[in-house]
Amino acid sequence: MESDRSAPHCGNREENEDRAALRGCEKLIIDTDPGIDDSLAILMALQLPEVEVVGVTTVFGNVCTVDATRNALILCEIAGRPDVPVAEGAHEPLKGGKPRVAHFAHGSNGMGNITLPPPLLKKSEKTASEFIVEKVTQCPGEVAILALGPLTNLALAIRRDSSFASKVKKVVMLGGAFFAAGSINPAAEANIYADPEAADVLFTSGADVTVVGRNITTQVTLTDSDLSELRCSRGKHSQLLCDMCMFYRDWHVKSDGVYGIFLHDPVSFAALVRPDLFTFKKGVVRVETQGICVGHTLMDQGLKKWNSPNPWSDYSPISVAWAVDVPNLLAFIKNQLMKL
Repeated sequence: MESDRSAPHCGNREENEDRAALRGCEKLIIDTDPGIDDSLAILMALQLPEVEVVGVTTVFGNVCTVDATRNALILCEIAGRPDVPVAEGAHEPLKGGKPRVAHFAHGSNGMGNITLPPPLLKKSEKTASEFIVEKVTQCPGEVAILALGPLTNLALAIRRDSSFASKVKKVVMLGGAFFAAGSINPAAEANIYADPEAADVLFTSGADVTVVGRNITTQVTLTDSDLSELRCSRGKHSQLLCDMCMFYRDWHVKSDGVYGIFLHDPVSFAALVRPDLFTFKKGVVRVETQGICVGHTLMDQGLKKWNSPNPWSDYSPISVAWAVDVPNLLAFIKNQLMKL
């Protein structure tokens, strides 16, 4: 598909304020399992001149890995970005076994069951973990990763290169439910539950990690009214986006009683480019890998000096999103979606 990436214009005051708040150009790998809300975040990232997407890597989650790769290639075509390589990643969790996929929320094709032509683009010959290690090694300290699915590819990258944590600029990820209910069960959120061992590998790796959990993302809803506003906007792909979101919206009504959609992945992308809209706390986070609380994320907030070592001892703290400016964050996301 043809690109519509024209040079940035001066824009109105709201657009200029948005851009002024964004950080400098960010080299970014998006590790993802698209997925409807993933698709929104990916398209946002691909159209922001302040973000240089150097690749997309895929993993199971909302769909199987093969379908995630197909969807990522389609999204690059929709965005007019055939230059962005897509590398296929893990097909199962670290410990093996059939992955859980969320067809009930995202449709059988992960795109809300809307019909889209198969992609003309082809995936990279490299695996996701090979691609990730190669990019952070080429540009140490310059490449950030936005992780929107299970963390298997990142754990494999850490196992492949023991210096990965010191080379990656930062990892901003969607996952966990900090002192809030999960999405799979009361204890666990889907991305962490899908591969809890991989999440614990990342959290204890020493990398600069920022986690955005359901305690934050469920505060930010694109309502039916917002979806109607998006559909009526002048965005090139607004009709497509809204059609895609209808399946997701109907699932939210049945599952959560919400007439709209939670913006899990766009909120996580916003934490990368608009951290000023969030408050963060630092602490060591571990993941339960056994028992009825598999996938539970528990943070040591540093409120107590422990008398003896425990499984949280001697690990580096990570940043956990703790509060969010909902009105301004929602305005930022809507403004970006209406430009697509």
